[in-house]
Amino acid sequence: MAVEEKRAWIMIVVTVAAYGAYLAVILGRSGSGPLAQQPYVAALLWTVGAAIVASIALHITVALLSPEEGKVKDQRDREIHQFGEHIGQSFIAIGAVTGMVLAMAEADQFWIANALYLGFVLSALLASTAKIASYRLGFHPW
Repeated sequence: MAVEEKRAWIMIVVTVAAYGAYLAVILGRSGSGPLAQQPYVAALLWTVGAAIVASIALHITVALLSPEEGKVKDQRDREIHQFGEHIGQSFIAIGAVTGMVLAMAEADQFWIANALYLGFVLSALLASTAKIASYRLGFHPW
C-alpha cells in the first residue's frame, strides 16, 4: 500500500473519530435545552485540535515505519492527490455557501459554525475516499 493511500486512510479515521466525538459531546448536552443554546465552541476547538495532533502523529508514524522505496511519490501519486483534493473542495464550497446563507438569514451562530464544520468534515471524507478508490480501482484521468 502506497504511503499516500495510508495517509488517506488516516484522514478518514481521524475525521470520523473527531466529528463523532464532537457530536457525542454536543448531543449529550442537548437533553437540558435547545441544541442551539448548548455551549459548543470549546468542544469544536478541542476536537479539531485533537484531530490535527492525531493526524500529524499518525502521519509521522507511517512515514517512519514505511520502507524507503514506498516513500517516493511518482506522477500517479501526485495526480491522485490532486484529483482527490479537487473533489473534496466541492464540500468546502457548499459548507461556505451554507454558512453564508445561514448568516444572511440571521441564524444562530451555532448553526453557522456547525454548517462550516460539517463542510470541512465532508470535504476530508470525500477527498480521502476518492483517493482510496483511485488507488484501489485504478486511476484514469480524463
